[in-house]
Amino acid sequence: MRILLVEDDFNLGRATAEGLKEQFAVDWVQSAEDADDALQTVQYELIVLDVMLPGMSGVEFVKSIRKTGHQIPVLMLTARDALRHKVEGLNTGADDYLVKPFELDELLARCMALVRRSKGQASPVIQVGDISYEPSTCHVEKNGSPVILSSRERSILDCLMRSKGHIVPKERIMESIYDWSSEQVESNTVEVHISALRRKLGKELIRTIRGVGYMIAA
Repeated sequence: MRILLVEDDFNLGRATAEGLKEQFAVDWVQSAEDADDALQTVQYELIVLDVMLPGMSGVEFVKSIRKTGHQIPVLMLTARDALRHKVEGLNTGADDYLVKPFELDELLARCMALVRRSKGQASPVIQVGDISYEPSTCHVEKNGSPVILSSRERSILDCLMRSKGHIVPKERIMESIYDWSSEQVESNTVEVHISALRRKLGKELIRTIRGVGYMIAA
């Protein structure tokens, strides 16, 4: 999953981005204007947005993207004494807020919950045949036994499981697992990881749709 972090404070932004990378591919920008540019070129699962930004505020940014019909979930970061900003942000179209300073575990949990809700997944566990996947912890089991996956394998499985029953283009998978800070990606990277997932979880789980992408049947 790929998310957009909008935080102008350099130290907080860097620390938050590094923490979020435990579960997500993260693009970090420092203004609403840069965030708007990023949204034009990348499909994100979630925006983590500071309220107090230079130029356009976080509240104004949410208002602007909602006016254009953007339904992407937004988690707003607010100062402890900024109750007015919380209320205004939620009324404008933000989906949740978290007060600074915050614990990384809570931020990750809230992010996962928002993404799960946006995908219509009421249950925290996705089940396909004998495979169960818990997005909040990235825990995978086959026939009740834990399966160890690499970080890239987990990211690809997450992308496919959340879209089970639908074809996921290869380009979408690439977008979901590599952020701007990633090193150059080999053209066959996705195929290599898909092959590893089939070895570990069963070759029937992931179908190749030739010339289009991959899918997991519902």
